[in-house]
Amino acid sequence: MRIYKAKDYYDLSRKAANIISAQVIMKPDCVLGLATGSSPIGTYKQLIDWYNKGDLDFSSVRTVNLDEYKGLTKDNDQSYYYFMYNNFFKYININMANTNIPDGTEPDSQKECDRYNKVIADLGGIDLQLLGLGHNGHIGFNEPDAAFEKVTHCVDLTPSTIEANKRFFATIDDVPKQAYTMGIKTIMQAKKILLIVSGEDKAQILRDVLYGPVTPHVPASILQLHNDVTLVADEAALSKCDF
Repeated sequence: MRIYKAKDYYDLSRKAANIISAQVIMKPDCVLGLATGSSPIGTYKQLIDWYNKGDLDFSSVRTVNLDEYKGLTKDNDQSYYYFMYNNFFKYININMANTNIPDGTEPDSQKECDRYNKVIADLGGIDLQLLGLGHNGHIGFNEPDAAFEKVTHCVDLTPSTIEANKRFFATIDDVPKQAYTMGIKTIMQAKKILLIVSGEDKAQILRDVLYGPVTPHVPASILQLHNDVTLVADEAALSKCDF
């Protein structure tokens, strides 16, 4: 695992965007695995800036997103489709037909999971998967569990994740209780993984991910076993690690 220590969130975002842009330049039709949440917003802004300067071309890039809330429509301002479109896709020259996000409106969980697994397989897998890190160690919506989930599945969100997400909704009752998410096996099959972590509130869980045992109780700990992982974290997130 390569570890890059950033001074702050801005520096982290720039370093992460540099890694993604290198992938796009080296393989213009690459498959990018993308993430949502607060962590990658700065990275997307930097990529947009470089695109506007003429440094990047996304016209042949294909994307697959990690997850989507079950039950939310694309035009719901808390859906991950809405997030990706309004924080990244609409500002670059990507073909929207080449973007893929689980369909939160599909009520049949098995049908949607099978469909999304086939989408990823038909693309030939993921060249670079971007990941954030949840406070409980989740990646995507792969929550702490007794076993690692393998492929795309429907997950019941934990109380801590629902609590963390309630700030985005009018009331906690409005927070979706389920989500579709790529599984650990799918994530681990990505050729490269880029993990970005920011803030002192992630310091303990990041230490557990890097130095603790590989256990489904800390889902991101599985990344210790991947042969091409880059971690970009700011000083606050790395404050409990030996750097």
